[in-house]
Amino acid sequence: MAQESPKNSAAEIPVTSNGEVDDSHEHGFNRDLKRSLPSGLGLSETQITSHGFDSTKEGVIEAGAYQGGQRTQTKSGPVILADEIKNPAMEKLELVRKWSLNTYKCTRQIISEKLGRGSRTVDLELEAQIDILRDNKKKYENILRLAQTLSTQLFQMVHTQRQLGDAFADLSLKSLELHEEFGYNADTQKLLAKNGETLLGAINFFIASVNTLVNKTIEDTLMTVKQYESARIEYDAYRTDLEELNLGPRDANTLPKIEQSQHLFQAHKEKYDKMRNDVSIKLKFLEENKVKVLHNQLVLFHNAIATYFAGNQKQLEQTLKQFHIKLKTPGVDAPSWLEEQ
Repeated sequence: MAQESPKNSAAEIPVTSNGEVDDSHEHGFNRDLKRSLPSGLGLSETQITSHGFDSTKEGVIEAGAYQGGQRTQTKSGPVILADEIKNPAMEKLELVRKWSLNTYKCTRQIISEKLGRGSRTVDLELEAQIDILRDNKKKYENILRLAQTLSTQLFQMVHTQRQLGDAFADLSLKSLELHEEFGYNADTQKLLAKNGETLLGAINFFIASVNTLVNKTIEDTLMTVKQYESARIEYDAYRTDLEELNLGPRDANTLPKIEQSQHLFQAHKEKYDKMRNDVSIKLKFLEENKVKVLHNQLVLFHNAIATYFAGNQKQLEQTLKQFHIKLKTPGVDAPSWLEEQ
């Protein structure tokens, strides 16, 4: 009688009625193993994979990251920052680097031009217009200073004439023998003071208009000219860099540099062309505005001075009124006698 072989629990494979392997014992074993593991082991899920009795492989325990509790286990490896996460310090450092590089290139270009070693881009027509504008600005500033001096001196004279007229009038009342003589002089000085105040108003208006033209309109155009000159220096600096790279060897190391230099050169060329166009337009409008403003102001100044020294009080007042009316509605009033000539 054959003896039954002792039963081995590892070799027992329960089978269901459908012929499939019953893994309820395996799940039970997994559950018991989970309960036996300590909670701080860092394992959240343990899975036991059982194999057949005749398999040469042993059971494998697969463990995943522990989800529960307060401690988590992070995966090691390279850290990749997203594109939207940027370090402000790194951005500032990059801006400083670009600014320093651009400043170095421009400074080198300026020194090269002054030493006669570097070439510069020149627009002869535009440069001539800019030189004329700067020369005219100096001359207009000189006229402005002289007109301000005249206004100050005229104000002192008018003030003195007014005081002198009051003194003559006082003496006319107290000196019966010279009553008429003091009275004539008092009236004359008061009339001169009144006409002087009218002339002073015309001169001050002339000063205000010329000051606006010189220190605002022309200065604004010169600020655009400065931006144009800066753009020109940057353009020449990057053009020189590109020419130097093109003269050198072309290999795997220099080709990316040449492409980057070509891109920067094209960007600065577009900026230079834009600023040159802006300067040309501003110079054109400035010339038209300057002629219109100075024409009116010079006619006013001439008529006011001429009628004042001619002693024509009514014409002096009329000249000032006409000028103010022409400012509000240009072209409506009749032209002055100077314009007719």
